[in-house]
Amino acid sequence: MMNKKSLFRNLLLLLPGLITLTATAQNAKLIQGNPIITDKYTADPAAIVYKNTVYLYAGHDEAPAKQERYVMNEWLVYSSENMTDWKEHPSPLKPKDFAWATGDAWASQVIERNGKFYWYVAVTHGTIKGKAIGVAVADNPLGPFKDAKGSAIITNDMTRDTNISWDDIDPTVIIDDDGQAYLFWGNTQCYYIKLKANMIDQDGPIQKVNLPDFKEAPWVHKHNDWYYLSYAYLFPEKIAYAMSRKITGPWEFKGILNEVAGNSNTNHQAIIDFKGKSYFIYHNGSIPNDGGSFRRSVCIDRLYYNADGTMKRIIMTTEGLKATK
Repeated sequence: MMNKKSLFRNLLLLLPGLITLTATAQNAKLIQGNPIITDKYTADPAAIVYKNTVYLYAGHDEAPAKQERYVMNEWLVYSSENMTDWKEHPSPLKPKDFAWATGDAWASQVIERNGKFYWYVAVTHGTIKGKAIGVAVADNPLGPFKDAKGSAIITNDMTRDTNISWDDIDPTVIIDDDGQAYLFWGNTQCYYIKLKANMIDQDGPIQKVNLPDFKEAPWVHKHNDWYYLSYAYLFPEKIAYAMSRKITGPWEFKGILNEVAGNSNTNHQAIIDFKGKSYFIYHNGSIPNDGGSFRRSVCIDRLYYNADGTMKRIIMTTEGLKATK
């Protein structure tokens, strides 16, 4: 049996290690990678990759603290060459840049074609009740952007499947391998049209995509030989998705991709590939103390595919991508 003297000597030998462990624990800092922007509230992210740089576009949530309403007067743009260090650029577009619109910088997406950048946006129409979708154009991803058409592409009187005035929102655009461009959008009902080669005019009738519990926020992308249509599902919103071998469907529902994004009843995603890795960009309401459904913040985590092409459930993290640098 160990006597008291031996026990005391052993404790003395252990003491330096215990002190080191305690100091390490006290000095350890949680890696805070999400949200990626903390000096402003940012929402409804979209992103493109152009010349080895990611350009992130987001709406600017400006609702005062404690006010439960959307106040969004401009879109913001950021760029990064590594997905962790983001540079803010001057706001390149506002709803007032569309003479026919009255306001509301809701969800949007930018796409490049033939050296020009087309920015599809949801705004409130000035003379036709409800939301509408317009398009702006620029010669580079940072702008300046200007109204490309002089009128809306889609207005609320063109869609009659719901009685709401905000079913024409959340545009997402994709150019298929054969060069044909498609515009998807919707709230409650998902719609799509073909776009003419000029990227501003509708080419053919409005089509519908019927998806389980579709709420809003469609995003269409292609990976290998599969097309993916992800969207906000139920309310509070999760992100679910469907897959197809063709951009026009049929679409097979695959289930939930992302759970409710903490402290935000909306969920809005962008999915991109950059330097051989796939990323899931979304918003939550996690900035203390006033973050929430009307003061949201963009976050980024990795996205992974299974061997059969399905996507693995997103793991939302506080550390974000900084934990992998």
